[in-house]
Amino acid sequence: MADITRRLGWRHLRGAPTAHIRHHRGGQLLHDGPGLSFWFRALSAALSEVPVDDRELAMTFHARTSDFQDVAVQATVTYRVSDPALASARLDFSVDPDTGVWRGAPLEQLGTLLTETAQQHALDVLARTTLASALVDGVAAVRDRVAAGLGAEPRLPATGIEVVAVRVVALRPEPEVERALRTPAREQIQQEADRATYERRAVAVERERAIAENELASQIELARREEQLVEQRGTNTRREAEEHAAADAVRAEAEAVRTVRLADAEAVRSVRLARAEAEGAREVGEARAQAQAAWLRVHADVDVATLHALTGTRLAENLPSIDSVTISPDVLTGLLAKLGARDGT
Repeated sequence: MADITRRLGWRHLRGAPTAHIRHHRGGQLLHDGPGLSFWFRALSAALSEVPVDDRELAMTFHARTSDFQDVAVQATVTYRVSDPALASARLDFSVDPDTGVWRGAPLEQLGTLLTETAQQHALDVLARTTLASALVDGVAAVRDRVAAGLGAEPRLPATGIEVVAVRVVALRPEPEVERALRTPAREQIQQEADRATYERRAVAVERERAIAENELASQIELARREEQLVEQRGTNTRREAEEHAAADAVRAEAEAVRTVRLADAEAVRSVRLARAEAEGAREVGEARAQAQAAWLRVHADVDVATLHALTGTRLAENLPSIDSVTISPDVLTGLLAKLGARDGT
């Protein structure tokens, strides 16, 4: 849509680079080209805006195959206006000089022309094709036929229209027919899936069996090595016991030799000690005998009174010490009575 602004009774139009503008005044062409910008008077101007860019026209229509099955065709046609002057002369591309909006619907007219032409050629192809063939090769066949038909259509060049490309997106049968056609394929796919599942399970079982055999072989090998280990440990224990026994024998023999040597040394030392003790005892006895003889010789010449005094002194030396003496009245009375009786005599 052209951009039109107002200034004091004048209008200014600014077109897009993809829009071809044609400006007539009084039957004369004043401006003609894409992306124009100019001033004009609304009361005397006749404006046309023709898009020259590539446009996509999506279409959907139904057709019937040779075996009387309905199919839906989805296609897209890319076209452009190659001759804006011719297109503006054949179709109403005039715009309002105040708003820049098309007064008619030229693009809808082009869409109807292209859709009806494409549909006519597609129906012609599908009417001679079975549903199975249409679903397999119908997309390419319909695309080629529609492209060839649009290229040979005389009304399109006469209107200034050029078809750039034709694409057929899909050919779909009715939902019930599509489900019926999918059933054999789904069953085949399910069978393939089941067969793959069985094969995978068989491979898994075989692998599990191989793993179990490997584990059993490993356990057997482990048991054999454990047996060898136990045997080796018994041999090592026996050798260790023999070595300990030999060491204990050597140690006992050495201990016995040492004990014998110590006993011999102790016996020699005891004999020597006994001899020394006997010699000492003999010498002590002789010394005591000599001292006793000397003591007797000394006291042989002393009178009896002196001997009694020495005896009392020796006895007193051997008596225990007396710290205190307690005299009871009975003892004191007895002593006084004895003293009084002795004084009276």
